[in-house]
Amino acid sequence: MPSQAIGIFDSGIGGLSVARAIIELLPSESLLYFGDTARVPYGTKSAETIRQYSLDISRFLIESGCKAIVVACNTASAAALGTLRETWPDTPIVGMEPAVKPGANATRTGVVGVLATAGTFQSQRYSTLMQRYASDVTLLENPCIGLVEQIEAGELDTATTRRLLEDILQPMLQQQADTFVLGCTHYPFVAPLIQEIIGSGRTLINPAPAVARQLSRVLQVHHLLAPPEAIPNHQLFFSGDYSGTEALAKYMLGGAFPIAPLTL
Repeated sequence: MPSQAIGIFDSGIGGLSVARAIIELLPSESLLYFGDTARVPYGTKSAETIRQYSLDISRFLIESGCKAIVVACNTASAAALGTLRETWPDTPIVGMEPAVKPGANATRTGVVGVLATAGTFQSQRYSTLMQRYASDVTLLENPCIGLVEQIEAGELDTATTRRLLEDILQPMLQQQADTFVLGCTHYPFVAPLIQEIIGSGRTLINPAPAVARQLSRVLQVHHLLAPPEAIPNHQLFFSGDYSGTEALAKYMLGGAFPIAPLTL
């Protein structure tokens, strides 16, 4: 039914960057968000483990009446998207992927920095994107170890986070990278800091708006778009400690929404 919510999930708060893009593009839609903060990060876990997490979370979202699901996590999309679509063929499911194609199209130097997680870099999905769209550019990859944890802790612009990002970005800049891809939904939280480090003359690509546009197309095809006059009802659930999440959610979503704990 068009009036039902869209289910969104991520390993933690990162998917709120995608939720924000959806709210901006589709303001009439209701969102039911699940952040698996008890088991963050996903990027260091096995694909089999992430698939099982994704199945459990998607089952909760579907049983809660969600009309569509957005896998707002690059690592979970890489590991589980095919399995989820096979398990629930009647539910539209939209996933993430690192913006390798836009990055390859945007670069002028032919060098693109990709910030993602180890799980994303090791996936077949990423390998296919590289072969298809980046055969004539140089991709500089960094799994950004520790960055997700910094963001989950609300450390968005501290000296430690700045040093971490400088260690990641400066070698890429020295190799003439002029375009940088945010391959994890957590990373838009520190996009202002990243942009400051790389400079205004270089391109930073956030795939969240493209995911929102794809969701809009999918909902339209399935006749599931909420009517323009609908009043949205957003709910946020987190599996672990969310004591510091309210401020981060308000920062990313531009407003306060109900937040509750949930153990699956």
